[in-house]
Amino acid sequence: MELAVLNNKGKETGRKIKLDQSIFGIDPNDHAIYLDVKQHLANKRQGTHKSKERGEIVGSTRKIKKQKGTGTARAGSIKNPLFKGGGRIFGPTPRDYSQKVNKKVKRLARKSALSIKAKEKSILVVEDFQLDAPKTAAYLKVINALGLSNKKSLVVLGEQNNNVYLSSRNLANSKVITNSELSTYQITNASSLVLFESAVANLESILNKA
Repeated sequence: MELAVLNNKGKETGRKIKLDQSIFGIDPNDHAIYLDVKQHLANKRQGTHKSKERGEIVGSTRKIKKQKGTGTARAGSIKNPLFKGGGRIFGPTPRDYSQKVNKKVKRLARKSALSIKAKEKSILVVEDFQLDAPKTAAYLKVINALGLSNKKSLVVLGEQNNNVYLSSRNLANSKVITNSELSTYQITNASSLVLFESAVANLESILNKA
């Protein structure tokens, strides 16, 4: 699969880049994508939820009424979970929600997500460019030139580029990352994928590891 390389004004440079079929042209594995996205979302959960059980409530432990003969349920103290202000039964406790997904499955998931984007023609390749200073307006001009003003875009850099990254942080619909940070969730969450020319070769070397 070949794509035209664009400049930061959205015009074709006359060069073309060939995308590796083993990454951008495989038969997508939906289940691998599901597992990787599920892991990403699970790992983001804090798991700091906690409710007080009857042993943790501050209150008197005096027995409310006699054990037998009242015709109602037994009640040991005011902390009884059946009473208002009592402890909570089987409430949430702090826990770790993180999940494990094998490296090869995660790699397959990223390849599958990239292949889906390639089939949808949602990938643009842009020649590497620099911004003189961190300016949101300058970055927005590039995004508009690429026709992505009303789309959720993910820009993948070949290497760290502070000015481009800092210029994008104030925009809700655009995210800038380096190729080593690319995840399945980010690919699937974006409408369009913008790859810097240097990022393509780096991605291929990362995802073609044995």
